[in-house]
Amino acid sequence: MINFKKIDLFKNLSEDEFRELEPYLATLAVKKKEEIFCEGDQPEWFYIVSQGKVKITKLSQDGKEIILEIISPTDIFGGVAVLRNFPYPANAVAMEDSEIMRISRKNLMRLVDRFPNLMYCIALQLGDRMKSSYDSLKNIALERVEARIAALLLKLANKVGKETKGGLLIDMRLTKQDVADMVGTTVETSIRTFSKFKKQGLLSDTDGKFIIKDREGLEDLSS
Repeated sequence: MINFKKIDLFKNLSEDEFRELEPYLATLAVKKKEEIFCEGDQPEWFYIVSQGKVKITKLSQDGKEIILEIISPTDIFGGVAVLRNFPYPANAVAMEDSEIMRISRKNLMRLVDRFPNLMYCIALQLGDRMKSSYDSLKNIALERVEARIAALLLKLANKVGKETKGGLLIDMRLTKQDVADMVGTTVETSIRTFSKFKKQGLLSDTDGKFIIKDREGLEDLSS
């Protein structure tokens, strides 16, 4: 299990407090492409990613999958539905073999009552998540594909970026199909756009991960 001190949700808990909370956490292993919950399911569990990554998706009117968010280690998901007690509003699917922690809705309600700071931390993260999802949908509707992909790369860099000698590494493996699904385009358009970005010296890739070589150039495209 991931070190709980690295999880923002628990960062203000003492070790004694976490030991009190730990029995409520169940660990679940999920395989790549396995559904964790589906849109419309009852909100039985609140989740935290330990290892791997999970995508939050919805289907467009023509049946195309749109990735609203990628959940990486230490991030939470399923929180709005659990706290408000309404069906999950989207789907959650493992993008790779992953390990997640989960807390039942009943136990989460007990814990936020016992540790009020948990509710505050959850609310902050959910607010950020909802804004991010709104921005993603707005960009899909209003922006050119190049601008949408540039904005996505910058968003991911802010989330999981690591400075390297070659540039700003987005420390997450993503396929061109993943990117296409996140910005609402075709994989062919995604491939063409990345090829163009590489020729312009904006980015490169290695081992399935993208490296931003010209952040200012991407920011100009995304604005």
